[in-house]
Amino acid sequence: MLMLIDAASLWYRAYYGLPSSITSPSGARSGAVRGFFDGLSTLVRRFSPTELVCCLEGNWRPEWRTDLIGGYKAARAREDGSEDTPEGMDAQVAAIEALLPALGVATAAHPEFEADDVIATLAARTAEPVCVVTGDRDLFQLVDDAAERSVVYLARGISKAELFNGAAVATKFGVAPEHYVDFAVLRGDPSDGLPGVKGIGAKTAISLVNTYGGISGIRAAALEDGSDVPERQRRAILEAEDYLERALKVSTVADDVELPLIDSALPAEAADPAAVEALTAEWGIASALRRFGEAITPQDRV
Repeated sequence: MLMLIDAASLWYRAYYGLPSSITSPSGARSGAVRGFFDGLSTLVRRFSPTELVCCLEGNWRPEWRTDLIGGYKAARAREDGSEDTPEGMDAQVAAIEALLPALGVATAAHPEFEADDVIATLAARTAEPVCVVTGDRDLFQLVDDAAERSVVYLARGISKAELFNGAAVATKFGVAPEHYVDFAVLRGDPSDGLPGVKGIGAKTAISLVNTYGGISGIRAAALEDGSDVPERQRRAILEAEDYLERALKVSTVADDVELPLIDSALPAEAADPAAVEALTAEWGIASALRRFGEAITPQDRV
């Protein structure tokens, strides 16, 4: 089984899940680094992947998406357009991104795409079962029971991560995974800067999606003479036609990103032991990396 990690989701959960009193020998906050690798250890032990790729944000807010929806992720942007990150986060992310290749753990990124798109691409190009680890609800669109694709959702933290198949997505959100994007676009998603359709909340979005089979079906029904779509909803949908078209493109993950071939096998040994040693000493994470090494040793996994 191939495990695809939304790395940013994991290191943010680690950052907020551990106290700021956890520091490196120099006194810098180090909880995100320690927690990230302890999180990887927990996930590997629980789900026993044979392959693993940590997917990185090559571009957290791609221009091709902001051209479609100007407010896309705007709430998380600084004045210069960079991502607004909490205290001590940037240095810890740099350490994680240096440690992963030094340890021999596969990573993947593309400068014009988000980690979500990289994950979707890697999932699309393999025939083996895929487990996506994320705290991003957008990736529920990738759940596919027939293709054996599931999502491990980190919303409640790494230790309480929930495994979602198609039935679990439908139970939680009221729509099938293939219609999660339709639901989110109609309802809106403030965290991504999607305003939604005026007057259509979650319950109405669920009803419309399940009745008409997604936004394309809803729009077709709203355009029909004598449409059975309620008049207020019909008018709102027709008025939002341009938004719906743009938001669907923004919210649907790209699964055709140009990525090189990746050796996703769990590492048998560090690729750069000297770099691992230096970073371990700098960040004071010997115990976390020892636990990670034990977790990825085949005889140690259940």
